Amino acid sequence: MKKKITIIGSGFSALSASCYLAKSGHEVSVFEKNASIGGRARQLKKDGFTFDMGPSWYWMPDVFDRFFADFGKKTSDYYELIKLSPAYRVYFGENEFIAIADNLEEIEATFESIEKGSGKVLNKFITEAKSNYDIAIKDLVYRPGVLALELVTVETTKKIGQFFSNISRDVRKKFKNERLIQILEFPVLFLGAKPSDTPSFYSFMNYADFGLGTWHPKTGMFDVVHAMESLARELGVVFHTDSNIEKIIVENKSAKAIIVNGQTIFSDIVLSGADYHHTETLLDIEHRVYSEQYWNSRVFAPSSLLFYVGFNKKIENISHHALFFDVDFYQHAKDIYDAPQWPKDPLFYANFPSLTDKTAAPEGMESGFFLIPLAPGINDTEDLREEYFNKIISRFEVLTQQSIKNNIIFKISFCKNDFVQEYNSYKGNAYGMANTLMQTAFLRPKLKSKKVNNLYFTGQLTVPGPGVPPALISGKLVSDLINKQFLEQ
Repeated sequence: MKKKITIIGSGFSALSASCYLAKSGHEVSVFEKNASIGGRARQLKKDGFTFDMGPSWYWMPDVFDRFFADFGKKTSDYYELIKLSPAYRVYFGENEFIAIADNLEEIEATFESIEKGSGKVLNKFITEAKSNYDIAIKDLVYRPGVLALELVTVETTKKIGQFFSNISRDVRKKFKNERLIQILEFPVLFLGAKPSDTPSFYSFMNYADFGLGTWHPKTGMFDVVHAMESLARELGVVFHTDSNIEKIIVENKSAKAIIVNGQTIFSDIVLSGADYHHTETLLDIEHRVYSEQYWNSRVFAPSSLLFYVGFNKKIENISHHALFFDVDFYQHAKDIYDAPQWPKDPLFYANFPSLTDKTAAPEGMESGFFLIPLAPGINDTEDLREEYFNKIISRFEVLTQQSIKNNIIFKISFCKNDFVQEYNSYKGNAYGMANTLMQTAFLRPKLKSKKVNNLYFTGQLTVPGPGVPPALISGKLVSDLINKQFLEQ
């Protein structure tokens, strides 16, 4: 039965849902508060430079393949993928780094050269991680988080112990070199929690890293946004930008309409891909499922201080992705999760897309993207942003043995206040709600409102969790729930 469906927001989960729902024959309209679509994955262009404003790592290519295959398409119908070699570098000191190759055999050799015997140990670890990946990403994450029993399968019962241990403990049993340990702990940071708070089962992220590799859409992650928008339009989805949602109207305990820029838009279903907490504030208080106390008690993934920088020369001694772990990894984690504060000595990440994509910067120049993870809800001022930019750029110059400060044409910052302003993000978080044991699957906020009929949610604060591949899956899961509702009527 054809229904009129209104979708709030245009991030990856909303785009995914719009495609699935339009394919099912529904009349789908997407309303985005900003001037362009993509949510946190918007694109920034300035003076001939191009930046992905949000996600910059393309992992789990099989999830993207599966999404497009659901519509009889291939990723190659829309964009070209480049496998990065090296996948990334991790800097530990002055021109002292470990390069992660684009294949497991070379990565094992790298580990072996640093810690004798660790190559074979890594092979075994990644084999187990692949097993977890096959269970989690090919099966469990495609379950809607409605019932606890969704997690109980023949395969998961064999791995029950991994849900009650953690990544940090597991890795340290197998490896002794601190640098190798940090490299293996790094991928779970995408899940939004400390390695010591992340169940061992999530080692599947290590397989996503070492086993499947790191890819880059030819002209950036916005290629994926553009591809999904194109597919949605082919399926009949209508997009409205500069459309701020002011209220969700509920009558007789059912969502009936949204108010957009003062105009009332009626529909049969309202689906929000916007921040879950913010969406509930669009409801009268009696219709909200989760209290402020609930949200305040959750473990959120970090916010971030981001810099988009244009350089008037090529940058040396660097890779497309680079992690700077030359300071205390665990102290920075404590400054995010245990005692929230600006870190004295921050870890940071740098991305130079123009090394791979020549259209990302004018000829002879470089585009740079820098990120410092921060505690959500932290104080955010222009003075602090400037102080921390100077900190990381000074270290960058030392670590990569070059001068770049005087080659900056411009820099644009984006931090907690901007996440709140641009995306209505709870406490300015950048990645959503962390995937800790007590915030996994059925323990996350639900895809379907318990109080308001015909109101649904999708995205990084609900099932299955943070990250671009989970966002694509979230859109599919909520679409299946919506279609199931109509079949049951």
